[in-house]
Formats: sequence, C-alpha cells, structure tokens
Amino acid sequence: MQHSRVEMHPATAKWYDRRDSVFVEFCVEDSKDVQVKFDSSKFEFGCVSGTDNTKHQNTVDLFGEIDPKGSKHRRTDRSVLCCLRKAEAGKSWPRLTKDKTKNNWLSVDFTNWRDWEDDSEEDLSSFDKFSEMMNRMTDEGVDEEHESADSDDEKIPDLE
Repeated sequence: MQHSRVEMHPATAKWYDRRDSVFVEFCVEDSKDVQVKFDSSKFEFGCVSGTDNTKHQNTVDLFGEIDPKGSKHRRTDRSVLCCLRKAEAGKSWPRLTKDKTKNNWLSVDFTNWRDWEDDSEEDLSSFDKFSEMMNRMTDEGVDEEHESADSDDEKIPDLE
C-alpha cells in the first residue's frame, strides 16, 4: 500500500525559560529545508530530517507574546535551536504553550532550566550572549578565536 500523503511528525523539542527569552530546541539530526516562522503569539517549525527524509512540522501556540523580529534560530547537525524574544522581558513563563495540555513531543530542558526570578540582574543579557554566540558559531561549532577579551574584565586565575 502506498502512502499518497506525506505524514508529518512533530519534532521532539526541549524548552527553557529565561528573563528576556524562551529557548526551544528541536532535536532533529541532519535537518534540511528548515523553516521557522515566528508570530507574536505562536511559531511554526518545519524541516526534513534523516536519511529517510522524515517531514517534521510543529505549530506552537505560545503562552505569552514574543517579538517576531527579535527572535531567531540556529541550525546544527544535531538540532535546531530557536530563541524567542519575549515581548515582555522579566515575565516568567510557567509553560511554553498557551493551553495546559501536555504535548508528548515537548519537554522541559532541565539542564538549562533555572528559576531566574530569584536571580539578580545577571541574567538580563542572556539574549545578547546568545546573539553573540550565534554570530560566532560556525558550522563546525564555536569559533574559539573570536572570544572577545573585553566581555569580562575580571581575569580568572589559572587553576594550579
């Protein structure tokens, strides 16, 4: 039996919340034809992956508003990381989606999750650090030579 219509699978994703942005990482290896469309209250992700060209499609109705122009994504061989710029920085998102239904393709990225509301302002520039990292990244990974020396004036002592 032949499938005339292509089956769409949602890509597995992890997300975490920061003061000024929300990060969503779609765990898709060897993605091609990546398409990410940001809207103020939702975003769409689509790509083709793997040797069997599985088509992935995710539409996410977001918990809060984002700034579509300030949002961006970055593809690596292992995943596609989306950085959603919050329209209202400093407002925490208890979840990524508008409704409370559990999406079986979505989980919290506990490695990167922090309860930043108790933090001082140190996290405020995470978006800028992210942008900087995005600009520095080459397809082989992070380009070490472009570490900016002035990003932190304190020198960390060498560990003996």
